[in-house]
Amino acid sequence: QVQVVESGGGLVQPGGSLRLSCVVSGSGFRFSAMGWYRQAPGKQRELVATITTGISITTYADSVRGRFLISRDNAKNTVLLQMDSLKPEDTAVYYCNSVTPANVAWGQGTQVTVSS
Repeated sequence: QVQVVESGGGLVQPGGSLRLSCVVSGSGFRFSAMGWYRQAPGKQRELVATITTGISITTYADSVRGRFLISRDNAKNTVLLQMDSLKPEDTAVYYCNSVTPANVAWGQGTQVTVSS
């Protein structure tokens, strides 16, 4: 069974930075495409960033491009989301997901609050 655990959320002032971490259990992490999503109160969950297997092509939502960076370390079964120049509108619960042909797994989420 695949388990996904996010960490690193918290309260930060506008313009600050946070780094989210997602650790995935199991031996097949290097074959998993990974994504970060977020959901603000009263809004639909939206895609933030993705990173593929192989050559690790990345994609970003227009709202975060240039400020956020997704990366992965296959040796540590970990995907990171570095978030810089944070804005109040980035406030949301951030979720990590893992996708293979055999499995789709979600974490429980980590709260990010950007406020002065």
